[in-house]
Amino acid sequence: MNRLENKFSVKGEAKLNYASGDYQVVAPGEFVRCAVSGAPISLDDLRYWNVELQEAYASAELALQRHREVSERTDGNAPASDE
Repeated sequence: MNRLENKFSVKGEAKLNYASGDYQVVAPGEFVRCAVSGAPISLDDLRYWNVELQEAYASAELALQRHREVSERTDGNAPASDE
């Protein structure tokens, strides 16, 4: 996304497709919501997201918190090892 696109952006929440190192705008808007806090994140300030979960995060701390939550859920459902 380049800076000129911001001048013509649609007000409101954007819908994005998160990829590794980049994202694609599916529906234009000025911001996305943090999956953990619900806070709006300006597209210019968007730095943290999860490709697998297709979620955005307002900070590295919130991204780590979400990672831990997801890891606990998947680890808790994993079968016990024979070790």
